[in-house]
Amino acid sequence: MKKLLFSIATVCFVAIAGSAQTKAIQTVKISTPTVQCDMCKKTIEDLLKRYDGVMTVNVNVKKKETTVKYITDRVNEETIKAAIANAGYDANEIAANPESYKALPKCCKKPEDGGGMPKH
Repeated sequence: MKKLLFSIATVCFVAIAGSAQTKAIQTVKISTPTVQCDMCKKTIEDLLKRYDGVMTVNVNVKKKETTVKYITDRVNEETIKAAIANAGYDANEIAANPESYKALPKCCKKPEDGGGMPKH
């Protein structure tokens, strides 16, 4: 009987310990309306991949949307949006940092500012 109780207690302890190590993972889609080209895509993806907790980043230039999968106890959505804005791109409700935007290559700037990809 003691062996059975000990076995049950051990199994419960292992199950609880195993679930405690599971990190909360979240995926967020961020509107990045000022993304113009593949250079914008590379800039944002390379930047966010350096953040601890960011697992995957995909910038969809056509949809003007950035999808980020991250570990919630290491980084959060606000930090990710702020990083995008600090790189010179709008991110949801956060406007691009004006100084960073000025430093972007011409192809990465908005068409109304003389940027964007050339039309063929």
